[in-house]
Amino acid sequence: MQFKPAVTALVSAVALATLLSGCKKEEAAPAPQAPQVGVVTLQPQAFTLTSELPGRTTAFRVAEVRPQVNGIILKRLFKEGSDVKEGQQLYQIDPSVYEATLANAQANVQATRSLADRYKQLIDEQAVSKQEYDDANAKRLQAEATLKSAQIDLRYTKVLAPISGRIGRSAFTEGALVSNGQADAMATIQQLDPVYVDVTQSTAELLKLRRELASGQLQKSGENAAQVELILEDGSTFAQKGRLEFSEVSVDETTGSVVLRAVFPNPDHTLLPGMFVHARLQSGVAANAILAPQQGVTRDLKGTPTALVVNKDNKVELRELKASRTLGSDWLIEEGLNPGDRLITEGLQYVRPGVEVKVSEATNVKSAANPNQANAAKADAKAE
Repeated sequence: MQFKPAVTALVSAVALATLLSGCKKEEAAPAPQAPQVGVVTLQPQAFTLTSELPGRTTAFRVAEVRPQVNGIILKRLFKEGSDVKEGQQLYQIDPSVYEATLANAQANVQATRSLADRYKQLIDEQAVSKQEYDDANAKRLQAEATLKSAQIDLRYTKVLAPISGRIGRSAFTEGALVSNGQADAMATIQQLDPVYVDVTQSTAELLKLRRELASGQLQKSGENAAQVELILEDGSTFAQKGRLEFSEVSVDETTGSVVLRAVFPNPDHTLLPGMFVHARLQSGVAANAILAPQQGVTRDLKGTPTALVVNKDNKVELRELKASRTLGSDWLIEEGLNPGDRLITEGLQYVRPGVEVKVSEATNVKSAANPNQANAAKADAKAE
C-alpha cells in the first residue's frame, strides 16, 4: 500500500509530459498560406469595332469583244494578256466585200442626188410633176442611208477595244470565220484598276449593328466609317485602302445575307478577278468598351465563357461572361465584367471561387486591357 502514491505521481508526470509535447507540436504547425494570383485591373476604353467579311474580287468593267460584221479574220493585232487602250484595233476582218459595197453605195448616191437636183430645177418650170420630184428626192435619201450603212460596216471590219484594260486569250485565230451576233466572244477585256470587292454580311449582324447605333451603345466612326481594309489569301494586308460603295437592297434567301461592294485602287494589278479575300470594315466605336485578356477567360462544360475575379475582400468570384468578338489577344466583353474588376490571369489552377488570395500585378499579359503593364514595358524598353 505504501507504493500507490509513487505510482500515481509517475502516471501524472507521464501524462503531463505527453500533453505538453502535443501542445508544442500544435504550436509548431505552420498556418496555411493564401495562394498568390496575378490580376489585370480592367479599365473602360474606346474601341473601334471592325467586321472581317469574306468576299471575292471582281473586275471594275468587263467587255466581251464580238464581231459586228461577217468575214474572215486577217490579223490579230494584240498580245494576249497585255493591257489595251480604248479604241485600239484588236482584229482586222477581210474588208474587200465591204469596200465594194461602199463603192456601189457611193455611186448610187451620186446618181440619185443628180436626178433629185435636176428635178428640183424642172419643177419650177412645171416640166415634171411634184410627185416625180418627191420620188427622186426619197431615192436620194435612201441612197445616202445605204452609203452610211456601208461606211459603218467597213469601219466594223476593224475590231476595236471598247474599254481600256487587260485582254485575255484570243478565242479565234487568223483565218477563222466570224459572224455578227455569234455566241462566242473573240476575247474579253477586264478593267483591273480600280477593282470591286464583293463581300457578304449576315442580316443578323447588320440588324444588330443598326440597333446598337440607334440605342447609343455604338457611335459612328466618323468620316472613316466607309473605309475598308483588305486581307489577302496569304494573310498579308493589301497596301491600298478601299471605300464602301453600296449594300444590296435585297437579301439572299438561301444564305440570309446581303452583298456589300467596296472599290479598291489596284495600280500594280495585284488583285485579279476571282481572288478570295477578307474585307475589314469599320462598323462603329464603343466609347466604354471592356477588353479582357484571353488568358483570363475560360469556358465551362456548357461552353459558356467564364472568368475569375478578386473582389474587395480579396476573395475569388466566378463570373459568367458574354463575349462577342476578339481583338488580338483580348475579348470584347458585353456582360459579366465591369470597370475596376481585378481579373485573374495568373495562378488560375491554384484557386477556386470563395478562396482568399494574395494579389499582385499580372506579368503574363501585355495588351490594351492592361495599360499599366503596357506602360511598364515601354519604360523598360526606354531604359535599355
